[in-house]
Amino acid sequence: MKEVAIIILNWNGKTYLEKFLPFVLATTYKNFRVVLADNASSDDSIQFVKEKFPAVEIIINAKNDGFAGGYNWACGIIKSDYYVLLNSDVEVEPGWLQPIIELMEENENIAACQPKILQYAARYTFEYAGACGGWIDQFGYPFARGRVFHDCETDKGQYENAQKCFWATGAAMVIKAKAYHEAGGLDESFFAHQEEIDLCWTLQELGYEVWVQPKSIVYHVGGGTLPKASVYKTYLNFRNNLTMLYKHLSVGNLLWVMPIRFALDAVAAYRELFKGNGSQFLAIAKAHFTFFKWVFTKKLRKKRVNSSIKLTGFYYGSLVLDYFVRGKKTFNQILNS
Repeated sequence: MKEVAIIILNWNGKTYLEKFLPFVLATTYKNFRVVLADNASSDDSIQFVKEKFPAVEIIINAKNDGFAGGYNWACGIIKSDYYVLLNSDVEVEPGWLQPIIELMEENENIAACQPKILQYAARYTFEYAGACGGWIDQFGYPFARGRVFHDCETDKGQYENAQKCFWATGAAMVIKAKAYHEAGGLDESFFAHQEEIDLCWTLQELGYEVWVQPKSIVYHVGGGTLPKASVYKTYLNFRNNLTMLYKHLSVGNLLWVMPIRFALDAVAAYRELFKGNGSQFLAIAKAHFTFFKWVFTKKLRKKRVNSSIKLTGFYYGSLVLDYFVRGKKTFNQILNS
């Protein structure tokens, strides 16, 4: 039986660890270990875990490297067949891991897989971070089976089939260690937000598949590190999304996709300004400034794009047009348009 290392990246998360570690430790899969990878916390979470959960392995980083750098550091130390990137604010069901590992063992092409992810506070509603398998449109807007922008559907069993998708959520991603390292891990320039989408894009470019297994269910609090309205979160999301498009799109596609994307971002920025959210406007502007700075200083480099690879979960339409103009608010409405 393959070994699975469940890696929880921690930064001042004692409250969540106290609440959710017991569920993780109650996992019924027969060959797993739990590793707490601490990102230079300043609270007493490490001492707390040592005393209350002695079965948990602990590794301590000297500085806060963010989500991407933190997991790259941890996965560089931990040797295992599978890694699970699991947020500290996730409640798992006892049998959550088995269906995912079984699926991934049946198909050697699957590099990463996520469970169905529901809201912790509304347990029959899909959660923003991944819902039931992530997709992306041609302008870089992520969405998921069960979530379009901030509209999260009620889980009525409409997405019960395991299937390929574009990206698996970083809140609860199971990934083969070999594939993680072959892809170069997470892009550390992202620091946090959308780095898992970037990684899954790279995995598909390498010929791997990304799946969702709804037989596995977890419950996510969400917004534990950065709240939804965080200016810094807005900055990271816009900056990282532009970075991802630049890295992965061919030059030919960049020439027409990016001008449209810049225009859409401008609309979003001025919308925030007119709503009185000047700080959000500035965050979007700063994201664009940083992106162009990275391009012109060559900090950001394009990848060689293999046009022969057919991406799964890539929507060749406009999520903005479907959602805001055509009024399509659910995943199935958009895919059937």
